[in-house]
Amino acid sequence: MTPQDCIDALDHCASACTRCYSACIAERHIDEMEKCIRLDMDCASLCRLTSEALARDTQFMRDFCDLCARLCDTCADECARHPAQHCQDCSDACRRCAEACRAL
Repeated sequence: MTPQDCIDALDHCASACTRCYSACIAERHIDEMEKCIRLDMDCASLCRLTSEALARDTQFMRDFCDLCARLCDTCADECARHPAQHCQDCSDACRRCAEACRAL
């Protein structure tokens, strides 16, 4: 796993989380999606920040990746609970991102 591979996984995950929370907001029962929306927003933000940190070769790469992997796992678990395709896609992207962060 190269830093660029991880950056690609982080960018893909951030986009998937953004699509997911945007779609969740449009759900009829938005109150049931609140935890998913919040985690999606947190995960997208942290993935973007971690991607930028890796791109500049930060000395804190391991710290960023550890936290990002934990948040991605939590977001993946929550999204997996919902049958909507955008949630399933987000869960998959989060799991791949967590694996990439740990592998780096």
